[in-house]
Amino acid sequence: MASLKTLLAFSTWTTATLKKNTHVVYIKRTLLLCRLPLIKRADGRLVNLRQSSSTAARATSGDSFLKWFLLLIPATTFGLGTWQVKRRQWKMQLIDELRRLTTAEPIPLPVDPHELTSLEYRRVRVRGQYDHSQELYILPRSPVDPEKEAREAGRLSSSGETGANVITPFHCTDLGITILVNRGYVPKQKIRPETRMKGQVEGEVEVVGVVRLTENRKPFVPNNDVDRNRWHYRDLEAMSRVTGAEPIFIDADFASTIPGGPIGGQTRVTLRNEHMQYIVTWYGLCAATSYMWYAKFIKMIKL
Repeated sequence: MASLKTLLAFSTWTTATLKKNTHVVYIKRTLLLCRLPLIKRADGRLVNLRQSSSTAARATSGDSFLKWFLLLIPATTFGLGTWQVKRRQWKMQLIDELRRLTTAEPIPLPVDPHELTSLEYRRVRVRGQYDHSQELYILPRSPVDPEKEAREAGRLSSSGETGANVITPFHCTDLGITILVNRGYVPKQKIRPETRMKGQVEGEVEVVGVVRLTENRKPFVPNNDVDRNRWHYRDLEAMSRVTGAEPIFIDADFASTIPGGPIGGQTRVTLRNEHMQYIVTWYGLCAATSYMWYAKFIKMIKL
């Protein structure tokens, strides 16, 4: 019985002690939380330091993301400028290649269509006779002036002079086939054959020209009107069906021009080359946006 009383008294004392200690710990924690400093914001509100630190951390994370995201702008413009440098090199090589082909020594016209496929813009020589009764007209066309086109590359305006290219079947006496020859440009008042009878040469002649392949219709270009003999693009299959010629087409050079007839040399070999303007534009944007990024995020200048 005495032992039971002693055990009960010890249990009561232990419970009281635990409650007392627990209360002390709770009070201490409460006092510790109350001692955290408060920060007064600009609007007069008090913000706990822990809350303020969390907000600052989120703001810093957001600024870091924006900093590296905006760096994509100068990086992208630098890449586009470099790409235009490579494009310009490719375009210059292509122009040089076209000029080389169109000024090379002419070769005899091959009859094999597969061989002709790899000879576009190659100069060839043929001998034969024109059939003026089956002329075709590709229109509207303006006269080709390579030097003028090189000067005006990229301009939206063009000369008001328009007319047509005269396509005439040409029977090659040395090959025994009939091909199509673009004799050249005539103004619109000279499209009808009777207005340029002096240039309707008869008999056998030698023609030097540039091989051209068939042409696909471009967007916004009208369809060819076969019945009215109004052609808007070079469709060799349709032209050969109308005239009975082979689907072989050459542009006669300027030296093949007959006085009073169409003006030869209507092959356009001047390609638009505006890549230098794009290079300056993209690299200029790269330099400007790089400085702005440096001033904003490195030097911390308020822009």
